[in-house]
Amino acid sequence: MEEFFLKYGIDSETFRIVVLPLMIFFARICDVSINTLRIIFVMSGKKMVSTLLGFFESLIWLLAIGQIFQHIDNVYSYIAYPAGFACGILVGMLIEERLALGKVVVRIITSDDLSGILEYIHKKNIRYSIVSSETRAGEEKLLFTVQNRDNLSEFLDHMQESLPKAFYTVESVKNASESGILVEKPSRRGIGTWLTSVRRK
Repeated sequence: MEEFFLKYGIDSETFRIVVLPLMIFFARICDVSINTLRIIFVMSGKKMVSTLLGFFESLIWLLAIGQIFQHIDNVYSYIAYPAGFACGILVGMLIEERLALGKVVVRIITSDDLSGILEYIHKKNIRYSIVSSETRAGEEKLLFTVQNRDNLSEFLDHMQESLPKAFYTVESVKNASESGILVEKPSRRGIGTWLTSVRRK
C-alpha cells in the first residue's frame, strides 16, 4: 500500500502521519455505518441485502485492521481506528434516520378525548385498536397503532397537539400483516427492552 502512494510523490513520513490514519479513519466509518444498515435489514427480514452488507462490512474491516498490523508501530493508526468507529456510529445513526425503514408500534395511554388523534388516524388509514384499561389514576384508554416509520414524526407531532399529556411508547416492528400485528423478536443489538412476539388475530 505504501509503495503505491510513493509512486505519486507522497513520502513515507506523510504516508505514516496523514495518509494511513485517514484511510483507517474513513474505512472504520464505512464499515460501522454498513453494520448499522445491516442490522436494520436483518430486523426487517431482508436476507440477501443483509448478507451482501455483511460481506462488505467484513472486507472493509479486514483491510483496515490489516493496515494497522502492517504498521504496528504507527501510533496515529491507533488514534484513527477508534475515532473512525465513533464517527461511524454517528453516521450510521444519521443514515438510519434518513432512511426511516420498516414499521413501528406506537402505544398511547391517556384519559383524554381521542377524537382528534382518531381523525388523523382515519385520514392516514392507519390500523389501530383501542383498549380500556385501569391504572392507579383511574380508567384510561390504550390506543395501539402500527405504522410506517417514515410517518412517525408527523404522527407524534399531531399527537402532541391533540394529546399533550398522554404517555406513549414507540417500538420497532419486524413484520406487520394485513390481518394482525407481529411484534419483532428480541433485537440482536441489545439496545432497549426485549420484545415478546405477539400475534393478534
